[in-house]
Amino acid sequence: MSDFAGLVAIVTGGGSGIGLATARLLRSRGAEVAALDLEPDGLPDGIVGIEADVTDDAQVQSAVEAVVERFGRIDVVVNNAGIGAVGDVAANGDDEWLRVLDVNVVGMVRVARHALPHLRRSPAAAIVNTCSIVAWAGVEQRVLYSASKGAVYSLTLAMAADHVREGIRVNCVAPGSADTPWIGRSLEQAPDPVAARAALDAFQPTGRLVTADEVAGAIAYLASPLSSATVGTMLAVDNGMHGLRLRPPAPQ
Repeated sequence: MSDFAGLVAIVTGGGSGIGLATARLLRSRGAEVAALDLEPDGLPDGIVGIEADVTDDAQVQSAVEAVVERFGRIDVVVNNAGIGAVGDVAANGDDEWLRVLDVNVVGMVRVARHALPHLRRSPAAAIVNTCSIVAWAGVEQRVLYSASKGAVYSLTLAMAADHVREGIRVNCVAPGSADTPWIGRSLEQAPDPVAARAALDAFQPTGRLVTADEVAGAIAYLASPLSSATVGTMLAVDNGMHGLRLRPPAPQ
């Protein structure tokens, strides 16, 4: 498939996990891809790595300008850079609240703000934000992370309303429990990482975590010109975790 032929995409957090899987997929489907990351080394051939911290507006502006200077345009922005947080409402201090919101929410604003003038000139402009099912599903010990992703969902809808008449489609993808480096690090901190992974898998309706490639596939759908009538949509990639209510498996 070459639905992205001739298009240029920026993927933040493109050095690992969902971001890297997305960068690879878009490149395989014809896009020129720039992966913005804190450590953009060791990327596959054909993907341009640019060092950028989404909490630094000057770095974001410089990275966007570097993409335009190299490729002459920007058509797709995948706002994927994000960090996690664990705990109830009393667990995280003000500094951590500000840090997570700065990365997960304001970071998306910075990238979109600097990309907008270029997206307005694209015939196939799209922004895809990485949200989460915790934006609308209550999950234990995820207050700060949930608040940030709830903001991403609202941000997506507001941006979609603001820019749809400019020909810029804005959507978001909402992964459930995904097999990413952050989940891996969280499991490693458990007293019994193997048992913790087994319990997390068992919690999923399909009995396994969502893969980074599966989330990338959803992002590519939302970013593709083939989905030109899809605007202001949240696409859940969560193994049915939020919408399904299954009975426990029968004892063996």
